[in-house]
Amino acid sequence: MLRGLSGAGLGALESTEQLIQLAGTYGFDVVDIEAESLIQQYGVDKSRELLTQNGVGIGSIGLPVEWRSTEELFVQGIHKLAKAAEAASTLGCYSCCTYILPSTDMKAAAFMTIAIRRLRICAQILGAYGIRLGLEFVGPHHLRTNWANPFIWTMEETLALIEAIDERNVGLLFDSYHWYTNEMTVADIKSLKSEQIVHVHINDAHNIPVSEALDNGRLYPGEGVIDLAGFLQGLQAIGYQGAICQEVLMAEAQAESVEALVLRSKRGFDKVFAEAGV
Repeated sequence: MLRGLSGAGLGALESTEQLIQLAGTYGFDVVDIEAESLIQQYGVDKSRELLTQNGVGIGSIGLPVEWRSTEELFVQGIHKLAKAAEAASTLGCYSCCTYILPSTDMKAAAFMTIAIRRLRICAQILGAYGIRLGLEFVGPHHLRTNWANPFIWTMEETLALIEAIDERNVGLLFDSYHWYTNEMTVADIKSLKSEQIVHVHINDAHNIPVSEALDNGRLYPGEGVIDLAGFLQGLQAIGYQGAICQEVLMAEAQAESVEALVLRSKRGFDKVFAEAGV
């Protein structure tokens, strides 16, 4: 499995180049960044050189399409998607991810119909570039009632959505925090096939009741109460060999420097990977 970083939880990064360099320095394999922005800034050749020199690849890009809102915004985003997909594939990235909020101000049935159609279109465009679409279920309880109507927040519901989308390049973005806030077990991970997982996020949680865990109240891997050793062992058991990227969402920025936070992240990865024996 590939160790990875996103910018979430690393403080005020100066640039994507800094993230890539620090990831390479501290032994990470991939970074989650926007490939198109990197190419726009450095060009294709220099972008490839920057990644190669630091021994780092791109784990995943984000879906640059607002599929949860109006049709007008969706269409505007769709026009951008092919360029983003082309840039990602040019730099060797074949994963694109988005999240599904667990409640909505729309009527749930109507929103489900819209989501299936729009995400199918996104998947078809990404598929033309050999890119998979990962859908992330979101577990924190406070978000389940943040909007008027409950939607979906479990793995089973998300797998049903993926089945309804009916495109072979769609799977899960599997996040340890959402696994935890859904009170799932290692057995739930082992019920999956590795090919059902597009990308993985790792993070940790405070020692508070699960129902009180906030989406932006996360900790660095190994600093909280999530059974990350079991999480990793479950992924290993099903043969997952893709990226495990840190995503630490916090309400307040940390006082430490970016480099100190990357080193803190490395120590956390070393700890939980050692405990898992992977």
